[in-house]
Amino acid sequence: MTLKIGDIAPDFHADTTEGPVNFHEWLGDGWGLLFSHPKDFTPVCTTELGRLAIMKPEFDKRNVKLMGLSVDPVENHAKWSDDIADVSGVAPNYPMIGDTELKVAKLYNMLPADAGETSEGRTAANNATVRTVYVIGPDKTIKLMLIYPMTTGRNFDEILRVIDSMQLTARHKVATPANWKQGEDVIITPAVSNEEAAEKFPGFTTIKPYLRTTSQPD
Repeated sequence: MTLKIGDIAPDFHADTTEGPVNFHEWLGDGWGLLFSHPKDFTPVCTTELGRLAIMKPEFDKRNVKLMGLSVDPVENHAKWSDDIADVSGVAPNYPMIGDTELKVAKLYNMLPADAGETSEGRTAANNATVRTVYVIGPDKTIKLMLIYPMTTGRNFDEILRVIDSMQLTARHKVATPANWKQGEDVIITPAVSNEEAAEKFPGFTTIKPYLRTTSQPD
């Protein structure tokens, strides 16, 4: 079955560069970011893994755990880590799944069921669909899915922006407009009456009957 936003993120057991994990247990009661790569020692992914390692403190501040996935073996990840450190100055500081039997990639709909049962002999090209970002909430549901082509590096600043929005809107009855950034005005959701809005968001602005804005709540 195809995964969609709001579905429970499939649980799994896997070997990683930081030892074996049970995914849901590893997530605990926080947020999680699972991001996948078609193969080790690929150029775009090398820059991505390094960039995410540099930005890890920003995710830590938001209580977001990071976990990568590549269909290659864990021992390959360890060798790749040296290259990533050479390129970016920082080695991956989060676990990387070794998905040699393609189980997690299939579980998360990144490879079809008939893709085989081994990573041996597979190339980055026939693993091209293993280029997805999943953000998972404390309730273990999928909050965000982003799928990238192999030739386009991921924008982790944008992923942080979306996480900021999702965490804010989980706490308050607001939504965020196009291109919103931390500290900017937000939208009051239609479920909030004008009377309730006056109480919760005094001084809010009505642009259209269905579009009301207010300063970002704490």
